[in-house]
Amino acid sequence: MDYQRRFVEAIERLKREQRYRSFANLERDAARFPLALWRPAGEEDAPREITVWCSNDYLGMGGHPEVIEASVAAARAHGAGAGGTRNISGTHHPIVTLERELADLHRKEAALVFTSGWISNLAGISTIASLLPDCLILSDALNHNSMIEGVRRSGCEKKIWRHNDVAHLEELLAAEPVERAKLIVFESLYSMDGDFAPVAEIVALAKRYGAMTYIDEVHAVGMYGPRGGGVAERDGQMDEIDVIEGTLAKGFGGLGGYIAGSAALIDAVRSYAPQFIFTSTLPPSVAAAASTAVRLLKASSAERERHQTMARMVKHALRAAGLPVHDNPSHIVPVIVGDAAKCRAASDLLLNRHGIYIQPINYPTVAKGTERLRITPTPRHNEAQVAALVEALVDVWRTLDLPFQEATIVPLRRPGAEAAQCVYPEMKKAAE
Repeated sequence: MDYQRRFVEAIERLKREQRYRSFANLERDAARFPLALWRPAGEEDAPREITVWCSNDYLGMGGHPEVIEASVAAARAHGAGAGGTRNISGTHHPIVTLERELADLHRKEAALVFTSGWISNLAGISTIASLLPDCLILSDALNHNSMIEGVRRSGCEKKIWRHNDVAHLEELLAAEPVERAKLIVFESLYSMDGDFAPVAEIVALAKRYGAMTYIDEVHAVGMYGPRGGGVAERDGQMDEIDVIEGTLAKGFGGLGGYIAGSAALIDAVRSYAPQFIFTSTLPPSVAAAASTAVRLLKASSAERERHQTMARMVKHALRAAGLPVHDNPSHIVPVIVGDAAKCRAASDLLLNRHGIYIQPINYPTVAKGTERLRITPTPRHNEAQVAALVEALVDVWRTLDLPFQEATIVPLRRPGAEAAQCVYPEMKKAAE
C-alpha cells in the first residue's frame, strides 16, 4: 500500500472538484478590527493591511477592552491552562462563574460549557437522545454538521423534516405514538441563507405531541433578544424550549460552546457525555473573557442595534449596485456566485486586488450551484468600508463576468434619520 499516494490523491480530488480550502495568514488587530494584517506566502516581511468582511466575531467583542482585560487578569492569576479535565483538576472558579452567567442568560436552572459549539452539539444531542428509551430524533433538513453528527452518534432512529416546514414536522410527529420519546432538533438562525426558524410554531407542535425541543442558537446568542439570549428570547419562547445550545465564539467573541436546561438534564449530560468527561476544560482566561462578554451584552443593546444598522446598510448598498444578495431578515449577507471555481476566484481577487478578505463558501457547506460569498457586517465597520466593499465587488463581478441583477433602491431607514433613497447612489451607476 502506497499510503502517501492515497493522501495526495484525496487532496487532488478536492482540488479538481474546487473544494480544496486554503487559508490566509492573518494577524487580527484588536484595537483596529475589522482591519488586519495579511502575510501572503513569500512576503513574510511585508504584511498588507486588509479589511475582514467574514468574521464570526459578529459584534467585535473579541477586541472589547474589558473582555481583553478579564482574559489577561485571569491568565496572570490562574495561569495559561485549565489543569486538566473537569473530573480531575480542571473545574476552576471562572468556568463555574461562566456557567452561572449562561444559565441566567437563558433563564435555565443550569448550563454546561464545552470546548466548542461543535462539541456541545455532538455531546448534547447524542447524550440526551441516548438516555431516552426508543427516542426518535426529528431533525431539520438544513441542520449544521455538528447536529447531524450528534444525531448519528446517538444511535437513535431519526426522521428529517423539510427545512422550516412545520406541516411536514407535524405529519411526522402525528405518525408516532404520543408516549414515544421524541426530540426535535433545529437551529434558530441558519447561517448560510440567514433565515429564522418558526420557533413558536415548533414549540407548539412539541407540546401537542409530547416532544422535547433542542434549539441551536449559535448564530443568535448575543445578537438577538433584550439581553442577547437569542431568537428564542426575542420571540418570547425561551422558557418553552427544553435545551438551548450556543457558542461563545461568535456573538461573544471568544471560544467554546454550551448547553443550558434543567438541572437534571445538565447533570445527566455532565455525567454521561464522553466528549465532556475526557476533554480538558477551557482555560480560566477564556472563561473569564466569555463571562465578561456575556455580562456586557446582557446590560447593553448598543452593539446589537449598531450591528443591525450596519447589516441593513450593507444589504441596501449591495442591492443598489445590482449584486445578487440572497434576501433574508437576519444579519447574514449571502452574495450568490453559483459556481465553485468563480467563487474561489472572486475571493482571491478581493484579497489580492482590493485588500478585502471574504472566504468562499462552497460545497459541502452549501449545495452545488449555490456557492457564495458570505459577508458578515459588524458594529465596527463604517460607511467608508461599506463603499469600498461594494466598489470592489462590482469590479470582481465584471472581471469574472458574473451576472448582476436589477438594481433595487428602496428607502433605508436608520434610527434618528430620515429615509434616504440610497446610501451610495454612485454604486448603482457602477453596475450599469
